[in-house]
Amino acid sequence: MREYTTSIEVRFADLDLYGHVNGVAYFTFMETARVKLFSAPFRELTRQGVFLVVARAECSYAQPILPGDSVLVTISVSRIGGSSFELSYRLHDGAGKEYAVASTTMVCFDNTAKRPVPIPEQLSQLLHDEDSV
Repeated sequence: MREYTTSIEVRFADLDLYGHVNGVAYFTFMETARVKLFSAPFRELTRQGVFLVVARAECSYAQPILPGDSVLVTISVSRIGGSSFELSYRLHDGAGKEYAVASTTMVCFDNTAKRPVPIPEQLSQLLHDEDSV
């Protein structure tokens, strides 16, 4: 999968007392981008009882996001396993300013059996396909 980039609107509710975007909001920005990217597969997998759950998330902050800043989230697949995959994120302004780099480990989870399952074929194709996004 090639990189996928989407813009994020900074809301007043994302700000903290210091006047910049709260660190927790970065994870919401990543979630928003992830849902935009995988919206069609998410719906189909959910119908099949397979959920994509975040097993691990980490973020390294480089500089604060301030009100009025332009925020883009770029996602790429950095690892694909049997039942999990890792997404890498770059939060930036598109003009050289990097706010943070982050990653999430996503696990395919059978909600009925309550256990991890292999990555379904349609999702595996999306993760491996250079032209899919």
